[in-house]
Amino acid sequence: MIAITPRSIPTAAMQHLRDSGYSSALAKIFAARGITDSKQLDTTFAELLPFDALKNAREMAHFLADAIAAKKKLMVIADYDADGATACAVAVRGLRAFGAQIDFIVPNRFEYGYGLTPEIVELAAQSNPDILITVDNGIASVEGVAEANRLGMQVLITDHHLPGDTLPDAACIVNPNQPGCAFPSKNLAGVGVMFYVLLALRAELRSRGAFSSGCPDKSFSSTSKPQPPSIPPYQGGGLAPSPDKGRAGEGLAEPRLAELLDLVALGTIADVVKLDQNNRILVQQGLQRIRAGRACAGINALLQVAKKDPVRTSSQDLGFTVGPRLNAAGRLDDMSLGINCLLTDDTATAMQIAAKLDALNRERRSIETDMQDNALAALETIDPSDNFSLVLFDESWHQGVIGILASRLKDKFHRPMIAFARANNGELKGSGRSIAGLHLRDALDLVSKRHPALIKKFGGHAAAAGLSIAEGNLENFVAAFEKVSSELLSANDLAQRIETDGALDIAEMNLEVARILDEQVWGQGFPAPQFSDDFVVQNQRVVGEKHLKLRLGAKGKLDEKLLSGHPIEAILFGHNEMLPEQIHAVYSLSVNEYNGTQSVQLIIRHWHGRED
Repeated sequence: MIAITPRSIPTAAMQHLRDSGYSSALAKIFAARGITDSKQLDTTFAELLPFDALKNAREMAHFLADAIAAKKKLMVIADYDADGATACAVAVRGLRAFGAQIDFIVPNRFEYGYGLTPEIVELAAQSNPDILITVDNGIASVEGVAEANRLGMQVLITDHHLPGDTLPDAACIVNPNQPGCAFPSKNLAGVGVMFYVLLALRAELRSRGAFSSGCPDKSFSSTSKPQPPSIPPYQGGGLAPSPDKGRAGEGLAEPRLAELLDLVALGTIADVVKLDQNNRILVQQGLQRIRAGRACAGINALLQVAKKDPVRTSSQDLGFTVGPRLNAAGRLDDMSLGINCLLTDDTATAMQIAAKLDALNRERRSIETDMQDNALAALETIDPSDNFSLVLFDESWHQGVIGILASRLKDKFHRPMIAFARANNGELKGSGRSIAGLHLRDALDLVSKRHPALIKKFGGHAAAAGLSIAEGNLENFVAAFEKVSSELLSANDLAQRIETDGALDIAEMNLEVARILDEQVWGQGFPAPQFSDDFVVQNQRVVGEKHLKLRLGAKGKLDEKLLSGHPIEAILFGHNEMLPEQIHAVYSLSVNEYNGTQSVQLIIRHWHGRED
């Protein structure tokens, strides 16, 4: 049985937050997520980390400013996931606003693989660019940068992935995880890194007097400090109308970089990076733009095809609705389709592309379902509990979907999981997902050091990584990865647990609290709240053929009050079998809207029966 455990709540931090004006429930939730001071919940621009702390940001800004002045041709080398797509869109939109001549190219994952490879460099060279700018890739592209240098193209690398032992010989590298970088947030997504480069570039161009006279954009330089309110602050600046693009007088109209934050928010959430305060600021400010109707045409179109209301967009919508549709292009087709969706300002064009992306996402889900059924069938003869890791390969599996498959199986079996698909030239391409306790990229590095010829290339993060091996080495890799996993993990690490924020008082099971929680930024490292309690199932019925609509009463001292007219409405998705009369449930609060009326309901995430 899955263990349900309450999160640890530091008493002093919780009391401090209550004294600052937060409700008991919110103080408890935020204290459990490491918040010790209300200032850590401030998501205004005043708290955004300065770009000066990011190693080489000023140097790259100087390089780009010179390139723009010299009218050099720039080309962005993108990545084929949502972070790479949004980073590319931010780079192209931002640099064009600064007057650059810029285009982009994105590798087709099935032909060229990942990153700035020599093959991609040769493809890019056909357009005769002077400078290549990588986004969300490049830190491991030693050979690709060498090839670009040989062909006379300079390379600027913007990335966030962990570097290897050798850095590429690029003209400039901006990466918070490179050696010697003191930037306090090591969790910037690729799109966040590119956004910071644009902040530095704007400062450089200001210092050169490149902009026409007028009011400069002060969105990211405000020093005003708002007083902590009774609920988490999420108002901010940067939403003033943008100045006209183009030239005014002798200079360029200064761009409002806040206009790019909807893209930054999407890429940051979709890449599942840790939501430290700096990332929460970027995401919250981007969400505000979306909710205010100021998102780019592509994001609005992706929300529309998913039948989501922009006014109520949440971080979960970006991660589970918009992100997968954008990712579908890179998984099954060509991510240039997704990037063009984010670059167009024409509503009709954006809707046409979004409809194609929606269809690709439906196809992706169908492929994923078939692959998962296939994988579960293969595991019928294997007891996953005997292993510290899982590695699976099937010749029918699709390269673009193995990452999602690995994620699903990792969640199901709570083991580090790598799924392989057949690639070209006798190679297998793998995508892995890991659990807390095993840093996947470091684990692969250890395998590679022990067995130098086993892995051809690899890269990634703590929770996700990719790799390539020769098909003939699969069996040896399975053994080597299991050995490393068994050394890095304990049996306790493999025990499945659900962490909750404990029981929620009935007085706080209300629409106001649900709305406040819906509007916050939740994600990796800052998980959305979920609670647990005992309930009596008063009424239940199947809706939509596969969901269970419930009316619950709380056990214990609140029974009488609930049964006298205050029942709790709840829903259990993907389950159409009747529940026992008494259950222990893990749930989250949600705002349910029906016929224009909003009400609070519980979404049941996990349950088990219980007896008195």
